Amino acid sequence: MRIVFILIILGLSACTTLNNKTQQYDAIVSANTPRAFSSLQAALDAAPKDESLRYRILVKPGRYQEKLNITRSNLEIKGEGAANTIIYFDAYAGNSRHYREDAWGTPGSATVSINATNIYIADLTIENTFDYLANDAKQTRNDPTAIADSQAVALLLDTNSDKLSFSRVTLNGYQDTLFAHGRRAYFYQSTISGNVDFIFGAGTVVFDKSTIITRPRNSSFAEGEIQSFITAPSTNINQEYGLTFLDCTLARESGVPDGSITLGRPWHPTTNFPDGRYADPKAIGKAVFIRTFMDRHINSKGWSSMPGTAPDGTKSRIFTPEESRFFEYKSIGPGALINSQRPQLSDAQVAHFSLEKMFGDWHPQR
Repeated sequence: MRIVFILIILGLSACTTLNNKTQQYDAIVSANTPRAFSSLQAALDAAPKDESLRYRILVKPGRYQEKLNITRSNLEIKGEGAANTIIYFDAYAGNSRHYREDAWGTPGSATVSINATNIYIADLTIENTFDYLANDAKQTRNDPTAIADSQAVALLLDTNSDKLSFSRVTLNGYQDTLFAHGRRAYFYQSTISGNVDFIFGAGTVVFDKSTIITRPRNSSFAEGEIQSFITAPSTNINQEYGLTFLDCTLARESGVPDGSITLGRPWHPTTNFPDGRYADPKAIGKAVFIRTFMDRHINSKGWSSMPGTAPDGTKSRIFTPEESRFFEYKSIGPGALINSQRPQLSDAQVAHFSLEKMFGDWHPQR
């Protein structure tokens, strides 16, 4: 009996009780729990090299200042509530080129980067705390100390990422909060906040019963001018699905005017081609809002155009919503208007937007 009792005591650091059920974890992250890791990075470093083994991490309540690059597949990271477990960092594109071999500052700025498969993250917040609003005000005043490359990513789903599930996760940022640069990802009952193009990229990503919050700008705009854009998809033309919102809510913070936000604009990344460097013509972005509540901040036009690099090197090529794959279906609320500028899916078309059709043989975790 004494030996059994000692073994139970030693195992306390790897288990916890949630919802009256005992859940086993391989590692616990906490500043106050005995035998726990003090950082999430340390817990990740301790993962077995054999990725056929599921590695489960519990992150106890606290604020963790970390910049994480997750490359280990078959992983589970769980917090104890998005209001309690917070991972944050304050990098921005202008000071983040050294984080990547390609020297691309925007993905380099991410607080958390994932370049792996079969990962589940739940019940925590990932935040980029770069002071975008202060810099936005400087740019308005033509302040020489203003930062030009102020994109600041909270979460990067990198090129080789796939089968990523997120439940009850909060992502906070301003410009470029979520960069969907990989393959398939699923967000369930999650919250994503930002202002300029804050959900963007080429990935197949589904947002299910989630809340998308537009945050204010801190620069000057003319009355009635569009101030920000929720999405900026760069979906390849050969890819059937892009950014899909199912039964979501489009909300806003105080200071975001009525009619000042559009649902998205088409991003055509500047790419090197054999005949020069210009906007990728195959990036025909796809964004679809299905049965989504839209508040009054959504503009009646629905969508915006976006400039891209022309063959002569200037930003003179304008890509329009009409050239893109932007659709809505049975959305509600004061911002959910139907007009000639806001294409609607038919009942037959929307049937193709089930999780089974969008994700194939992968069943995301909730």
